[in-house]
Amino acid sequence: MGMDKGLLEIDGVPLIVRTARLVDGVDRMVSAATVVGRPETYQRIGLRAIADNWPGCGPLGGIATALRASDTEWNLIVACDLPYLACEWLQFLSRRARESVADAVVPMSERGAEPLCAMYHSRCEPAIRGALEQGTRKVTEGLVRVRVEYLEPTDWKCFDSDGLLFKNMNTPADYEEAKTRLAVRAKS
Repeated sequence: MGMDKGLLEIDGVPLIVRTARLVDGVDRMVSAATVVGRPETYQRIGLRAIADNWPGCGPLGGIATALRASDTEWNLIVACDLPYLACEWLQFLSRRARESVADAVVPMSERGAEPLCAMYHSRCEPAIRGALEQGTRKVTEGLVRVRVEYLEPTDWKCFDSDGLLFKNMNTPADYEEAKTRLAVRAKS
């Protein structure tokens, strides 16, 4: 994208702020939104932010950092570039995790596991950290040592009539599409 995706604005609000507000509205049993990244950048826009303990290790490092800093059992981990997330879906995901005996509750889409919109129990932090220490960088590979409950599309399709729930923004075209789609939704 050429810049920090979280700082891209939709309706005048940085995407990461929109995501944090959404997460904060999910469940009081889930820790308040905390951004893993550059604190100096995100604190300026009013977000709680912590430095990544695993810089350069991608999202798996961010997950390990978030779990290590968390003071709650269950943690909602969400990428900042998922503009189509719905509060109702995240509430369902949170409830499902609290009822689960698994260490992580991860939705499956047509593309496979969606670990960047999932619930992680704090007890899986040592396994994820261990995977990082052994050189693992792919999130799904970092989860092989934890018990994962996978949610099938039938579990979440009712929250996503457009099929966009896990569509992230990787290109300027994706960003423009998201702005247009969300503007149309806001008018509906």
